[in-house]
Amino acid sequence: MISNPGIEVQTTSENRFSVPAWFAEVVIIAGYLEKMGLVEAFAQQVRLVRGHFGAYEPIDFLALLISYAISGERTLSDFFERVAPFGTAFMALFERKSLPHRSSLSRFLADVDRPCVEAFRTLFEQSSEASGWTPETIGGIFDRQGHRSIVFDVDATRQAARQRSLPCDPALPAAKRRLDAVCAPGYTGRKRGEVVRTRTTALQMHTRQWVGSYAGRGNGDYRGELASALRAISTYLKHFGLSPEVALVRLDGQYGDAAVIAQLIEAGVNLVTRGGGYGMLEHPQLQRALAHPPTASVTRMNTGEVIELFDGGWLPMDEGLAAARVIVARHHAPAPGKPVTVGKRIGEWVYELFITTLGEDRFLVEDVLDLYHGRGAFEGVLADEDVEEDPDRWCSYTECGQELWQIACQWFWNLRLCLGQRMQEVQLREIEWAPPKESPPFFAAVEDVPEEYGPWQWAAAFGRATGRFGADAFILQEDGKLRCPAGASLWLSEVRQENAFTQRAVYLAYQTDCQRCALREQCLASGAKGDRARRVSAVRRLLPPPATVERKPIVLGPIRWVDVAGRALRRTWTAHWRRQYVEILPLVQTQQEVLPPPRPPYKYRFIGKEG
Repeated sequence: MISNPGIEVQTTSENRFSVPAWFAEVVIIAGYLEKMGLVEAFAQQVRLVRGHFGAYEPIDFLALLISYAISGERTLSDFFERVAPFGTAFMALFERKSLPHRSSLSRFLADVDRPCVEAFRTLFEQSSEASGWTPETIGGIFDRQGHRSIVFDVDATRQAARQRSLPCDPALPAAKRRLDAVCAPGYTGRKRGEVVRTRTTALQMHTRQWVGSYAGRGNGDYRGELASALRAISTYLKHFGLSPEVALVRLDGQYGDAAVIAQLIEAGVNLVTRGGGYGMLEHPQLQRALAHPPTASVTRMNTGEVIELFDGGWLPMDEGLAAARVIVARHHAPAPGKPVTVGKRIGEWVYELFITTLGEDRFLVEDVLDLYHGRGAFEGVLADEDVEEDPDRWCSYTECGQELWQIACQWFWNLRLCLGQRMQEVQLREIEWAPPKESPPFFAAVEDVPEEYGPWQWAAAFGRATGRFGADAFILQEDGKLRCPAGASLWLSEVRQENAFTQRAVYLAYQTDCQRCALREQCLASGAKGDRARRVSAVRRLLPPPATVERKPIVLGPIRWVDVAGRALRRTWTAHWRRQYVEILPLVQTQQEVLPPPRPPYKYRFIGKEG
C-alpha cells in the first residue's frame, strides 16, 4: 500500500525491457566514429574473404566487438541478451540494418585472417595518433639538462587456461582441444593453467594510451613483437613531429640480453632495462667501479634495506655491438639456504645489472633505478584494464579472432581517454621527480697501460661437490704441480681463455691414483662414477687499468614528470554517461518487408519436369 495518494504505480504483463546503462556511451562513441569517418574506414579497409557471408559485413561484427568492450558485460551471452531487444536501433547507430546472431559473430571471429587483423591494427594506430592529442598535451619527462623524453613501457601479459585431464592411451585418437589454436604450453607465472597465451603491449605512460598490442601462442615471439612495438612507437612520435630519440623505452629483464639491447639501440630509442648477462660483472671496468666506494646509496622504503649503486660507465654489450651504460646495484645476501629470486649471489652480496643509454649528465644512477622501478605503474594500468574491459577473457578460440578482440579493447580504451579529456578539459599534472643534485665523481683512466692479470684464485666447490675436499686442500709445489691430501700429484692440464677478461687453469690427477685412493669418497663429488680423475681449477681476472677519481662541482637541475590523470579521465567519463537517461522511440513505422512464398522441399522440386 502506497501512503502518498499523489503516486500511482502501474504494471503490465507486456515485456518492456530497460535500456542498458551503457547504451548512452555507445550512442556517443558511435556518433564520434561516424564524425571522424572511422565507420566508413571500417567498411572500406577491413575486409575479409569468406564464403557464405550472407547479408553481414565486417563492420557489423566490429560494431559488436567495440560495443561489447564498452558494455563491460561479463560474457557475450550476457551482452546479446541485453542488446537483443534494441537490436535494430543499436545497429542503426553504425548505419547497419540488422543485429547479427552471436553464433554469426563466433563464425566471423573464427574466419578472421592475418590481413584483416593488420588492417584493423593500422586503423587503430592511425586513430590513436590523431585523436585530439597535441605535442604539448602528451606529457613527458624532463631530465636534469631540461631535455624532454616520452616514456613507453613494453611488457607482456599472460592469460592461462585450464584444461580438463584426458586419458592418454595409445589406442585412443589424439586429443583435440578447442584452445590449441590460440594457446600453447609456456610460462604461466603465478596463474593457474596448463597452456598460456602471451600479449605484448606498448603503453605511453604520460597519457596512459595504448600504442600497440601483439599476441602469440605460448610464450610468443618476444623479439618479433618487440620489433612491431618499436615500429608503432616510431609511428606515434612521427605523428607529433618527434624523432625516435625522444622515446624512452622501459623493459623488464626478459629483454636484458645483448641482442635485444642492440635491437633497441639500432631503432634509435633510449632504453632502461634490467641486464641478464651477469658474466659482465667480470669486466675490469666494473671490477674497478666495485673496488671504490659506491656512487650512490638508496634505501628501500618497505624493508629499510640499503642498496649500493655503482656507475660502471659505457661498455659494449658484445663484440661488434654498440655500447650502453651499465649500472650495478648490490645489497647484502640473505641468510644461507634462502633463495635469491632476482639478481646473482656472489659471496656475501647480491648483484643486479641495469642497462641504459641515458647519459650521466641527464640521469644519475639513482634516477635510472627510480625510473626502472617506476614500471610498477604499468601494473596498475593493467589492473585498471582488467576491471574496466578485461581484454584477456576468451572471445574467440582462434589466434586472429582473439587478437582482433584485444585490439578493439585497446581502441576503446584510447577513445575514453580522448573524449574524457575533451569533456573535462583537465590540465597537465607536473611533479618534481628528483630534486637538484651535485654531479658524482667519475673515473679518469690512465691511457696506454698494458694488460695485466691478477693472482690465481682457487675455484669454490658447488653443487654435488659441496662438502668434499675443496681446492684449498691441494698444496702447490715448487715444480708447479699440486699435492692432494692423499699425497698424489696433479699436473697442469691447460690454461684457457674463458672470455675477454678471465683465464682458467685446470689441474688434473692421474686416474690410477684416484681409483686406488682411500680418500676418494671424501674427494670425488657425490654420485660420481669414478671413471674420471679429480680436477682442480683456478681463475685469474684481468686487472682494471689504473684510474684517478675526479670530481666536477656541478649542480644538476631537477627531473620533472608531466602527465594527465588517465584513470580519472576514463572513470569520470564512464560514470557521467551511465547516469544519463536513454529512451528509444520509433519515429516512423516502416512497412514490413514482403517476402516471397517459401520454396517447396527439394525432393518435390522437379516432379513436374519428370512427369
